[in-house]
Amino acid sequence: MAVAIEVLHGGSRRRAWERLLPFLGPAFIASVAYVDPGNFATNIQGGAQFGYRLVWVILASNLMAMLVQALSAKLGIATGRNLAELLRDRLPRPLLYPMWLLMEGVAMATDLAEFLGAALGFNLLFHVPLLWGAVLTAVATFVILALERHGFRPLEAVISAMVGVIALAYVVETILDRPDWGLIVHHAVVPSFAGPESVLLATGILGATVMPHVVFLHSSLTQGRIVIREPQLMQRLFRYEVVDVVLAMGIAGLVNAAMLIMAASTFHRAGLTHVATIEDAHRTLQPLLGPAASWVFAISLLASGLSSSTVGTMSGQVIMQGFLHWHIPVWVRRIVTMAPSFVVIALGLEPTRTLVISQVVLSFGLPFAVVPLVIFTARRDIMGPLVNHRLTTAVAGAVSALIVVLNAYLLQQTLTGGL
Repeated sequence: MAVAIEVLHGGSRRRAWERLLPFLGPAFIASVAYVDPGNFATNIQGGAQFGYRLVWVILASNLMAMLVQALSAKLGIATGRNLAELLRDRLPRPLLYPMWLLMEGVAMATDLAEFLGAALGFNLLFHVPLLWGAVLTAVATFVILALERHGFRPLEAVISAMVGVIALAYVVETILDRPDWGLIVHHAVVPSFAGPESVLLATGILGATVMPHVVFLHSSLTQGRIVIREPQLMQRLFRYEVVDVVLAMGIAGLVNAAMLIMAASTFHRAGLTHVATIEDAHRTLQPLLGPAASWVFAISLLASGLSSSTVGTMSGQVIMQGFLHWHIPVWVRRIVTMAPSFVVIALGLEPTRTLVISQVVLSFGLPFAVVPLVIFTARRDIMGPLVNHRLTTAVAGAVSALIVVLNAYLLQQTLTGGL
């Protein structure tokens, strides 16, 4: 990180993109949660049922995600601590363990869904039984997590490369399905619904946008990455991290939009409005667009599942260490968190339905991550020179309230059979 310190002090003669490179990485790891297999299910359903109409929902969701992740990165830079550690210090002791258990549940539910997504990717790509897909997923994520021993840069590079694979896969899909760009631009800037069902689905897309486990993780990724204490340099560092967030979340947003556009251009245009599962989408793509499309789709799902499952394990580690100061080897945590996935597969539960249920668990945990984040970043005694501007706090507060209300609605609809 010597180059980063040199850049922050203004002594670097490197070109602009070379000065930016040392600061890229943390947001790319966090962005994986925004293109995880849960998003595949929601976006495909949205595009198949309502065409391009909900593209604006993805755009709005992504702007909210950028704000929340920028605040999380800022918390780590300003305090040198992550969100879980700050909550441990400031929560009344009787609330500490229930809060930890809730966040552990969130991290494990997320990991379950992401692990299943990767296993499904192996299943679709190589036609191996789902159980063998799970075994291959376990081996692959062990290998990726082992990179952490060599520092954070190799891990950041591998995760960023996987985000690149997912993005490239959807560029190919978008070229193959020849969407109507005029309609897409119209629906990106003109919000509209098509009845109560579309409102419910839009809520699902928004509700799945901000993942509580990566709110914890992002503050951890920035807390000790580049350590400086001079107020001016901290503000300069935060500006570079904002660029990291905008780039990473921008790519994640484009991938999400491409998923919905692919489903709209392929399934909705062909009258297949009831394509709702990942397996349906994969099976239906081949006759509509040719074998290459279904291969590319399976590759993107595999990259999504492997990268997000790795990030899920890292998040769980951060939460446990932050709340309890317990440290267990990451491979032990990997074994513990993948056990439920093997049980789900052995019981023969439907993978897409399991992904939906995992979103419900996330909805429970979201307020407990976002609300403290906004409160902490608004306090000068915690943030020092990086305290939020009042306008930032007002916008973040409004966004948090909207996210919490929409998640509560999603939760209620799911539990009462609306989804």
